[in-house]
Amino acid sequence: MAIEGPLRELGIHDVFQLLDLSRKTGVLRVTSEVRHNAGTIHFEDGTVAYAEIRSNPHPLGSLLLRTGKIAEADLERARDMQQRQGDKRRLGEILVALGAITPRELERQLRFQVEEVIFEVMSWREGYFSFTEGPLTDVPPAGTVRIPTEALLMEGARRIDEWSRIESRIPHLGVIAALAPPPSDGGGELDLLPPEWEVLAAVDGQRDVRAIARELGRSEFDVAKTLFGLESAGVVVLADPGTLRRERTSGATDLAALVGQAEEALARKDFETARGMAEQAGSLYPHDPVVHLLLGRAHLAAGRPAEAVEELRRGLMLDPLLASGHRYLGYALAAIGRFAEAVEQWSQWERLAARSETELAQQEDVRRAKTAAQTLAGTGAGFHG
Repeated sequence: MAIEGPLRELGIHDVFQLLDLSRKTGVLRVTSEVRHNAGTIHFEDGTVAYAEIRSNPHPLGSLLLRTGKIAEADLERARDMQQRQGDKRRLGEILVALGAITPRELERQLRFQVEEVIFEVMSWREGYFSFTEGPLTDVPPAGTVRIPTEALLMEGARRIDEWSRIESRIPHLGVIAALAPPPSDGGGELDLLPPEWEVLAAVDGQRDVRAIARELGRSEFDVAKTLFGLESAGVVVLADPGTLRRERTSGATDLAALVGQAEEALARKDFETARGMAEQAGSLYPHDPVVHLLLGRAHLAAGRPAEAVEELRRGLMLDPLLASGHRYLGYALAAIGRFAEAVEQWSQWERLAARSETELAQQEDVRRAKTAAQTLAGTGAGFHG
C-alpha cells in the first residue's frame, strides 16, 4: 500500500496519526525542496522504530563518540567486528557487549537521535510525503527503538508552541550566542541548573545554536530554550549574523554617510546635530555596534555621561571586541565617579590585540586617565578625561 501527497493537503501530523491508528509497518519518506532536505522514518505496527535525515547524516557511533559516551578505540573495535570479522549484530549491540556503553544509555541515545529527526520533520509545512508499506528490511545497523507515535505528536505540538514564544529572539538555529558584559553593579551569584551551566560553558561568541547542540549532544530545541532563558536573565546576548550581514550590506552607504555627518558635527562641537545624526542611524541600524558607539560619544561630549554609559554598553554587547567602545566607556564611567569600573574598561582596552593605529595613538591619554582614576578611586571626586 502506498500513501503519498503534498504536505499542504495532508499535514505531517495527520500522516503520523494515520499511520499510528492503522498500525502500519513500512517507510515514510518526506522531502522539502525549500529546505533541500529529506527525512526517512521507519514505522513498525504504528510505532516509530528508526529515523534519519539528510541534513544530519552522522551515524550513531559518531554521536556517541562526539558526546563522550564511548572511546574512539571502542568504536573502532566494534566496527572492525562488523566489517572484518563478519559480526551480524548491530553496532549498538556490539558496544553494549564490549562494555563500552550500558543498554539504557544506548537506548537513550538512539531515542534522542530518532526524536530529533521526527521533530525537525514535524516543523515542515511544505514538501511531499510518501509511505511504502512492507516489512522493515533496510534499517541501518546501529539499532532500533520503539517510540509511541502519540507521544511524539504530543511532544512535537508542545515544542511548536514553545518555539512561538522564543522565535522573536531565536528565529532560526543560526543565531549566535555570546557572553554578556558583566553588570555595572557586579551582579549576584548565578543560580543555574546543571544543563544551563553546560550550555553556558559552550557559549563562545562563535558557535550558533545548532553547533552548540551538536557539541553537547543535546537537542537543538533544548539548547535554544536554554539560551532564551539565559538571555532573559542577562547572562548571554544573541545575534542573528544573517540580519547583521544584510543590514550592513544593504545600508553600508547610508550608514557611512550618517556616521560621517555625525563625526563632522562632533568635530565642530555641534553636539545636538551629532546626536540627531546618531539617533537617525540608530533607528535604521539598531544592531550595528558602531551606531551605539557614536551615540555614546555624542552623549559624553554633550555632558551626559550616564546616557553615554548606557549606549556604550549596548555597543559592547553587540561587539565585545570594539576597542574604542571600551576606551570611551572608561571615560564615561569615570565622569560619573565609577573609577574602579573605568579602570577595568581601560584594562580591557589594553588587553585587546587587534587595535587600530588610531587606538594605539591614544595609549598615553588612556594611561594618564587610568592612573588618575586609580588615584581618585573611592574619593567620590568628579573626573573628566
